[in-house]
Amino acid sequence: MNKAELVQEVQKTLGSDTSKAAAERAVDSVLEGIKKGVKKDKSVQLVGFGTFGVAKRAARKGINPRTKEQISIKASKTVKFKPGAALKAMA
Repeated sequence: MNKAELVQEVQKTLGSDTSKAAAERAVDSVLEGIKKGVKKDKSVQLVGFGTFGVAKRAARKGINPRTKEQISIKASKTVKFKPGAALKAMA
């Protein structure tokens, strides 16, 4: 499912009086809220769905696929998602 399909599902769930633009604003608002929550609190927990959190990646060695040279990859942060029990049960 891509974003457009998600917007259609939200529109369908909210009812026929909801416009596609309103459904898209709702989806965008939720995504923006998750982004802000992860940035501010380092974690966003949605009970029954899962938890978005920040994880650290250590510095490591890698290989440039074009030149086959060994390169250093800096330490970084990334966002990880851990699904909740209810979501795991559906899969």
